[in-house]
Amino acid sequence: MGCTGSRHALRGGVRSPHAWGRSRSGRAHHTVALKSSSRDKSLLVWDLTNPVHSTPESGATADYGGDEVCVRKREIQRFPGIVRARVSAFQQRIDAKLAKLAPPPPAVPPPPDSARKVVVYLTSLRGVRKTYEDCWSTRSVLQSYGVRVDERDLSMHAGFKDELHAALGSSAGRLPQVFADGRHLGGAEEIRRMHEAGELSEALEACEMAPPPSCPGGKGVALEACSGCGGVRFVPCEECSGSCKVFVEEAGTFRRCPECNENGLVRCPLCSL
Repeated sequence: MGCTGSRHALRGGVRSPHAWGRSRSGRAHHTVALKSSSRDKSLLVWDLTNPVHSTPESGATADYGGDEVCVRKREIQRFPGIVRARVSAFQQRIDAKLAKLAPPPPAVPPPPDSARKVVVYLTSLRGVRKTYEDCWSTRSVLQSYGVRVDERDLSMHAGFKDELHAALGSSAGRLPQVFADGRHLGGAEEIRRMHEAGELSEALEACEMAPPPSCPGGKGVALEACSGCGGVRFVPCEECSGSCKVFVEEAGTFRRCPECNENGLVRCPLCSL
């Protein structure tokens, strides 16, 4: 592409009055006629005293033709993405500062009578197999550490359900729920993870150790359950014999027994903590 006259002129040949001309500003221009008939029929003007800043191959802005427009269009298309990224980064910094200034979440109130021992809220009902298995596997893991474990069966006493909701509110989740020295540890998955990671022993350091029950002869450790309740932690009420009603002679009528729960049961005096 190009002409013989232009190549000859660039090599130092005889200057042609038609090949070189001067503008009013004094700059020399070389006009080359493109003989390619397939793509471009226009004239390309090269400023020999003020050459092109960069070529299109370098990715920078060109000084001529449609390439400059294309490069500017690409820059305009990239511009909204840069603004969006900067806005997102700025919003993240604002959120981080607000998180530092926000007040800490309120501490979970401990259940009643939970100091220096482990309290486990569970159920002995087998209606949901997964829940039942989680409750008793968690109970077995905690007992293996030898600490005092207070089992509070929600199916045996409705008051335990009120205690759990008062401590955790709507975030009580599924059973079991474990507290150690009044601090909430979580459910079955959290206890299993802490046990496998070796973190559970540290969480139970503040809890008292449970004395092992001795055999009648005073030697060894008894493997059987509590002789008073059979391991269910509740026994029938002695005042009403489990009927939840007592006769008041002064009034001559039956009244609700104040000693037992809705099932006519009281905590076992032998194994309850």
